Amino acid sequence: MKYYRYKDEDSIVCVLCKHYCTLKKDSHGICGINYNIDSKLVNKTYGHPSAVHVDPIEKKPLYHFLPGSLSFSLGTVGCNFRCPFCQNYSISQTSVVDESITMMPQDVVDLAIKHGCQSISYTYNEPTIWYPYAKDIGILAKEKGLKNVFVSSGYESHEVLEDMPSWLDAANIDLKSFSHDYYKKVLKTNLEGVLESLIEFAKSDIWLEITTLLIPGVNDSSEEIEKMAEFISTKLGREIPWHFSAFHPDYKMQSTPSTPLNTLLNARKIAYKHGIKYVYLGNIANDSSTYCPNCKEKLIDRNGFHSHILNFTDGKCGNCGYNIKGRWS
Repeated sequence: MKYYRYKDEDSIVCVLCKHYCTLKKDSHGICGINYNIDSKLVNKTYGHPSAVHVDPIEKKPLYHFLPGSLSFSLGTVGCNFRCPFCQNYSISQTSVVDESITMMPQDVVDLAIKHGCQSISYTYNEPTIWYPYAKDIGILAKEKGLKNVFVSSGYESHEVLEDMPSWLDAANIDLKSFSHDYYKKVLKTNLEGVLESLIEFAKSDIWLEITTLLIPGVNDSSEEIEKMAEFISTKLGREIPWHFSAFHPDYKMQSTPSTPLNTLLNARKIAYKHGIKYVYLGNIANDSSTYCPNCKEKLIDRNGFHSHILNFTDGKCGNCGYNIKGRWS
């Protein structure tokens, strides 16, 4: 795909995310890293990651995608959101690129293979804004038999959403709230755009899981969780795993208390009430194992970010044969 279109002789429109920023010559978009240089879109972070790690796939979090495997994970700088609770704000809320660090797509793939990873994850900051770099890595990764994972806030452009199934295997998308005002006034984006992306992901062959960070006094009311649960169960599918994560004070929300366990338990109860079959709690000590929704057999035992497969083969419960949705190989 082409990552920009011409608007007039002085401007181009970036088509990486739903902001669709108009860029005049030598200017950048909301993300701070995509520029109009000589009437072309130039991504300043291409080949310059700011964070590189080998992570368990469970850390993304993805629980129904290659459990127990390692994922080579990288991020750059910049973001198209302005989340005041961001745990990676040191890289997401800056546009300063360290060009002394260079890692071209082939380098990333080679390192992933060297470290025994089964996938490459585009994460830590919003990968949509560095989609050209991610896709170039992803195409090479697929040639080597590796899978590709997006960890995103879900503000991909329509053009990117249409292009992604050609190379992407899985995604974890944040549903940060169900308040239009919160998305607009605080996060500086649009809830409708995220919901549209979630629907498109759910329709595609890309494996989808959803994460909601529950923040006390912000998005943790039963009423708001009910709305999210209804949307997921009716518009996306009850087989999609939903992760509720506990908030811990960070960035601009140092005075906000951590999420109590009872808040997460209440959220899980609401999700189950709406028929959502796989609900997991994160950032807090709890049982995060996968159970068969039909016979309640424990299928995948999880301890922290480590998974151990029990009575479960070829995507089916070893006790009753129920088909557990996911990407298991």
